[in-house]
Amino acid sequence: MQLPNTLSALIGAGHDAATAIHAPGGAPLSYAALRGLVAQSIATLNGLGIGRGDRVAIVLPNGPEMATSFVAIAAGCASCPLNPAYRAEEFEFYLSDLKARALVVERGSTSASVEVARKLGVRIIELVPGSEGSGSFTLQAPDGAAAAATAHGGPAQAGDVALILHTSGTTSRPKIVPLTQSNVCASAYNIVATLQLTAADRALNIMPLFHIHGLIAGTLAPLAAGSTIFCTPGFNALKFFQWMAECKPTWYTAVPTMHQTILARAAQNREVIAVHPLRFLRSSSSSIPPQVIAELEAVFNAPLIESYGMTEASHQMASNPLPPAVRKPGTVGVAAGPEIAIMDDSGALLPRGATGEIVIRGPNVTLGYENNPKANGEAFTNGWFRTGDQGTLDADGYLSITGRLKEIINRGGEKISPREVDEVLMDHPAVAQVVTFAIPHDKLGEDIGAAVVLKEGRQATERELREFVQSRLADFKVPRRILLLEEIPKGATGKLQRIGLAAKLGLG
Repeated sequence: MQLPNTLSALIGAGHDAATAIHAPGGAPLSYAALRGLVAQSIATLNGLGIGRGDRVAIVLPNGPEMATSFVAIAAGCASCPLNPAYRAEEFEFYLSDLKARALVVERGSTSASVEVARKLGVRIIELVPGSEGSGSFTLQAPDGAAAAATAHGGPAQAGDVALILHTSGTTSRPKIVPLTQSNVCASAYNIVATLQLTAADRALNIMPLFHIHGLIAGTLAPLAAGSTIFCTPGFNALKFFQWMAECKPTWYTAVPTMHQTILARAAQNREVIAVHPLRFLRSSSSSIPPQVIAELEAVFNAPLIESYGMTEASHQMASNPLPPAVRKPGTVGVAAGPEIAIMDDSGALLPRGATGEIVIRGPNVTLGYENNPKANGEAFTNGWFRTGDQGTLDADGYLSITGRLKEIINRGGEKISPREVDEVLMDHPAVAQVVTFAIPHDKLGEDIGAAVVLKEGRQATERELREFVQSRLADFKVPRRILLLEEIPKGATGKLQRIGLAAKLGLG
């Protein structure tokens, strides 16, 4: 049986009266209501001249409306969820780079994105919460300007773009990753198969819904199974167990830092855990220490399933399987959707046990970066997508990630482009030279450091420089350490090198 390859078809799995979306203190939204909401939203957007292929940016707080608006917009247009924490400069870059036709914000939003959209001539559409259940809403254009109905209306087709996200690059501007309807549906069904999701499952969603992890594993996969999603306002360690009691989940997915924070509060909440047993826990977006896996499994009396994903793969690539199959802590499991191989620098595939670059191919993998032939030439070899990660496959096909070929900083699942931070610091009048790099961190995996050389005769403190970055970039991109140096260590060829810099500076 061929699986659905559009979002409009994917949300057909749930029974009309079954709950699709729920939220803390809210009323349930049925699958029938969700399907009606999606159809109504597509019709509203079409009436405003926005249809298949048009880019619609979404800047909303985490919660049920963010989940349902993503599904509704992505079912008829190209959805572009953006981090609400971005500053005005970041919104201007992303809205311009995406060539957004419209921006969806909640009515009364004070987001900097609103003024930026007005400046760029991007149409503002307001989301007004409805009364049909958690996540119900209507879309309204406050400017009232008439627009001819689009000629490209109706539900999107399999080859249309459903989701556009940016991925950071260290030597170039962030790259645009378009993911088609069939890409994201393939990934959602891969996750359904890996986790054996059914309509009886209830997912507690604590992931941000502007990341591939929360959008695919946290939202589309449960809907593809016809199950229920309990949408929270975002991760909150103080409320997690309260939400668990209200939601009665069978599973949740999170990044390792969230799991560790939950673990720290688990001892005081053993009764909630016992009354609402989980079928499994899932971890992705960065590696989770085997010691933490063992502690979580002991506390929750349930298996932890570690998965490996990335934006270009519409999230999931590999995953440890559910029991009774073997889980190997320290590995990211077996291929869980796309094919996985190990490749050398020349493009030859390597045998089991050899170390090289992890490469993938399959229906969930992007067809390529937008308007970036250079990046595509580097990323694709003989039909395989090069992940930029180094790893090895054992005799049983379990994948271990042994290093990172890319210089992206992975701060607890948040991916930061060092170059982006470099460019902001270089705007400071006292800065002559800067290299942003990853510092090992016991909980986040990596944190951000920056080595700075000041201009002769100029003064600046670490605090002043951090505040300067903070005024221009989201908080998670602000270096936690800024070292003021006479000279930044260089490699053998005289180039400034990010990788290994933390160790050279005694920060490892």
